[in-house]
Amino acid sequence: MENSILEIQKPKKKSFASLGYTKLETAELVDTMNKLLANYAVHYQKLRNFHWNVRGGDFFDIHEQFEMQYKTASVVIDEIAERIRIFGQRPLSTMREFLETSEIKESGTDMTGLEMVREVIKDYHVLLEHLFATIEVAIENGDSGTEDMMKGYVKHVEKNHWMLTAFSHQG
Repeated sequence: MENSILEIQKPKKKSFASLGYTKLETAELVDTMNKLLANYAVHYQKLRNFHWNVRGGDFFDIHEQFEMQYKTASVVIDEIAERIRIFGQRPLSTMREFLETSEIKESGTDMTGLEMVREVIKDYHVLLEHLFATIEVAIENGDSGTEDMMKGYVKHVEKNHWMLTAFSHQG
């Protein structure tokens, strides 16, 4: 009886031949990463849009903040796409694919700076949902590389969320 309990509790053993993931595991990992990638891509373009079109009394602060955030998003997008390639799969890569897949939607340019900040805060909620979903799928499939990568992104998104939320509560 004791042996059967120990066998059940053993972690999943990977062969690491071709990363050691089954087709199903690979499909689950890539699907969740592609959804995250699409949301980051639309978020990135929205940040660039806002960076170019923000105006008003807080222009310099918001303009600079959006630029820093879209530069970071660009790096994250590249890393997620490369992680998908590590699994031998193709990342989403066209605007059509991104827009069809993303929960984050495009925004116009006729917004105040504060409205833009609040829109980005909403995007961070969506990104966090997808980051946590990706972490969950990575854990379920024994993919510590993706899990670790996503946890780093969570910290960054949470910090940006906090900073923009603090800014948006101006007196």
